[in-house]
Amino acid sequence: MTVSDSNGQARASRWAAPFFAIWIGQAFSLLGSMVVQFALVWWLTQTTGSATVLATAALAGILPQVVVGPFAGALVDRWNRRLVMIGADTLIALSTLALIALYLLGQMQVWHIYAVMFLRSALGGFHWTAMQASTSLMVPKAQLARVAGLNQTLHGAMNIIAPPLGALLLSILPLHGVLAIDVFTAFIAVAPLCFVAIPQPVHKLGAAAEGAAPARPSVLGDLRAGLRYVAAWPGLLAIIIMAMALNFIINPAFSLMPLLVTKHFGGGALQLGWLESAWGVGVVAGGLTLSAWGGFRRRVVTSMMGVIGMGAGTLAIGLAPASAFTLALAGMFFGGFMNPMANGPLFATLQSTVAPEMQGRVMSLVGSGAAVMMPLSLFIAGPVADALGVRVWYIIGGLACAAIGLAAFAMPAIMNVDQNHRGAQAAVEVSAAVVPLAE
Repeated sequence: MTVSDSNGQARASRWAAPFFAIWIGQAFSLLGSMVVQFALVWWLTQTTGSATVLATAALAGILPQVVVGPFAGALVDRWNRRLVMIGADTLIALSTLALIALYLLGQMQVWHIYAVMFLRSALGGFHWTAMQASTSLMVPKAQLARVAGLNQTLHGAMNIIAPPLGALLLSILPLHGVLAIDVFTAFIAVAPLCFVAIPQPVHKLGAAAEGAAPARPSVLGDLRAGLRYVAAWPGLLAIIIMAMALNFIINPAFSLMPLLVTKHFGGGALQLGWLESAWGVGVVAGGLTLSAWGGFRRRVVTSMMGVIGMGAGTLAIGLAPASAFTLALAGMFFGGFMNPMANGPLFATLQSTVAPEMQGRVMSLVGSGAAVMMPLSLFIAGPVADALGVRVWYIIGGLACAAIGLAAFAMPAIMNVDQNHRGAQAAVEVSAAVVPLAE
């Protein structure tokens, strides 16, 4: 957090209380959202028993990240980020209330679930972007990697807790009772946001005619400025392309895991659960390690080591013989452990180097670039696995992931990503006038 007045050090030392008040509220909201997601998917499974319906529901959750994401970033950079988070949490809770009403009236249909999943994903994109962009203004730069580690730990823990908790709640509560939990956790998330101030970035406006107010670009103009910002920053552009490649390579492996368990290891739901839990436990362990350690002094080194480690874990899963299920468990744990090492320092680097007024757009472009590869990779992975066997994708994906991480060490643009961003700022500066965004 950059401060320029005599009270800067005192303010920097008091960052934890307001930040973690918001962070804890968001943790509860995340838990409620994941429990509701589990409950809705289970309702679709029991009601329809259709793989097509489940795939369509997954697509409804992915599409907003691709389509809405870039515009969400541009709008977050224009709007008050605290109000964006309040609005997103509130609207998500209202959508859940609408589902509760439809369920109690006996009118809930499959397309209602699709619509709510689409809306929740779109609003979640606004919320995630606003939270990520606000973190750099609330947390000292030296602590960003540790906070990123905590975020990774949180998501790993939720992946372990939410499914069994959702199943338990469904066994003792009706569906509308489980959905109501999401409304309650949304209230917990909104409450601290009503009292904690979130710093707003300064915003650079275009020059105007003499005597007139500075001209503000359109949303599309802001989006174009974000694209120019990324294009003029070689290291950031390379990292986005790398993230897209990694998502293309790695995501199908997790989608194909049920086939790996049944066709290769000859297991069932229990073995699949063990593998997923091994990944979640690894993510928690890796996130805790990163939050305590903070990573190497050069964050990008930690991130690339994490990418290599994820590739090694995936490769171990693919190479595990049918009689060596334990090796696959170890590979899942190691891949999960290295996942926070790859992602946490990367986001910390972006939060500490991207201009505050551009962070919403940059974060959303990173997320959208990664998300757009998911449906494409799944479309290709299925036929490849059918033709060559499911293990082939793990072997190819693991080798490619490790190779990408190793290759990055030979790419100055990536290794110096925190130092070569001056051209990006120059590409979007249109005026020296700087005014604060409205509270």
